Amino acid sequence: MTLQDLDLKQLEAFAAVIAAGSVTAAARTLNRSQPVVSRLIQDLEQSLGYPLFLRNGPRIHPTEEALQLHQYVQKALVSLQQIRQRAQEIGQQQHRPLSIAATPALAAGLLPQALSMLGLQNKVQIISESAEQTAHAVITAEADIGLCSLPLEHHAVQLHWIGQSRCVVALPQHDPLAAEKSLALGSLAGRRLIAPWNPQRLRGRFARALQKLQTPPHETIETNSSANILACVRAGLGVAILEPVTAWGMPLEGVVIRSLEEDIPYFFGVITPQGRQLTTAAAALIAALEKAAAELLPVFQLLPAGEHGRVMRIINQE
Repeated sequence: MTLQDLDLKQLEAFAAVIAAGSVTAAARTLNRSQPVVSRLIQDLEQSLGYPLFLRNGPRIHPTEEALQLHQYVQKALVSLQQIRQRAQEIGQQQHRPLSIAATPALAAGLLPQALSMLGLQNKVQIISESAEQTAHAVITAEADIGLCSLPLEHHAVQLHWIGQSRCVVALPQHDPLAAEKSLALGSLAGRRLIAPWNPQRLRGRFARALQKLQTPPHETIETNSSANILACVRAGLGVAILEPVTAWGMPLEGVVIRSLEEDIPYFFGVITPQGRQLTTAAAALIAALEKAAAELLPVFQLLPAGEHGRVMRIINQE
């Protein structure tokens, strides 16, 4: 099979059948007849050389090969739709959308507050990804701005500034420790802990701090989402040491946030593609993010980009 054998209409029909669950429903979505959609699927299967659906009378089920293929087809169709939109906007001289990549905590806890400070005229696209994927989106210029935890040193990105705040403790509302204004790590000894899963980021730093305790907390649940951590704390599944952006930016009823007596700093930064001229909208958002962080985060410190090396030495020596 060659690339020329793949027909866009066939791929659209394939994706529609996967999403809709039947040829009939896919035909309605595509505004085509059922026989046309069936023919497109059969032609695609012939080009690929393997079946995409198991047929049992009027019902069909995707094969394992179809499910594997679908993730790539879906990404390609989304990219094509974006090209169509950009081409239309260029032709109509519309404002180019402001594309922002951010980790889930920063996308939900800080970014909306910053956007609310702007008189937005541009369309905004928010891509919420892992720290590594967020940086990659800026490196490849898929995103105009990236908002991500450190490290953020790469030759293909420009680091504008670094933000520093302090990690906090999240407790169920009726926990006895909730009566305290601040907590020492030792007060969590023996408690059940809800922890972030990525050992290369904050998780590893939390673990090193807790190792100093004679009776460290017992980790019961790991998750890659700070919002999940807060939800688990509210359900009484344990306590958590948490980055401050979600804690203060997305307060959850039934959960109280207390400061830590030990300083476990949280660092994040704002990046843009190296060599790309900043648009007016991007420059305004970078300034708004700085203002929003200062208003939201207690003991917030703004560090220049040149401090990245020093900050990483601090993180690595903890």
